[in-house]
Amino acid sequence: METALLPQVVLRELILQDAEDRYNWCLDKDVTKHLNMPEKYPPFSKEETQTWIKMCIAKTNGYEQKAILTEDGKHIGWIDLKNIDRLNKHAELGIAVGDKSYWGKGYGLSAMNEMLHWGFKELKLNKIWLRVEIDNEKAIKSYKKMGYIEEGILREDRLRNGEFVDRLRMSILKNEFYSKVDI
Repeated sequence: METALLPQVVLRELILQDAEDRYNWCLDKDVTKHLNMPEKYPPFSKEETQTWIKMCIAKTNGYEQKAILTEDGKHIGWIDLKNIDRLNKHAELGIAVGDKSYWGKGYGLSAMNEMLHWGFKELKLNKIWLRVEIDNEKAIKSYKKMGYIEEGILREDRLRNGEFVDRLRMSILKNEFYSKVDI
């Protein structure tokens, strides 16, 4: 994947002020449709969102979560590694571009590229995997573009709107990621 064609992003540690953007993004059902969130509206109160951000900052919830910023510093989403298995050297990736005006423009790919570099180098992981609902075609396409490989279907893996949906498990290995040109 040629990153020269992608927009530049910066991943930074979360700050408490990120809670306001996060709360507002989660009011948009297009943004939360494929995210694993409680089935209520809004999915989280402002206070719950602030508490979550505080836990991420303090690193007490098992998430290595970072804010996604555009090159000019606009906060547009978040990305994380969770379910980190240091013994077996793998973790699960999660990502959300909350600001819909940045959808489909390569910002998610750029953020994934940065997070994969970070996970493989800083956390010394060998594999970074994810779960994606099988009807989230845009996300699956972007994960494949990044180099993720399908591992299998997790049957009825998420309860969404009162119905179970299948999720696809995908992963990328460290050697696969670094064997790609221009990454």
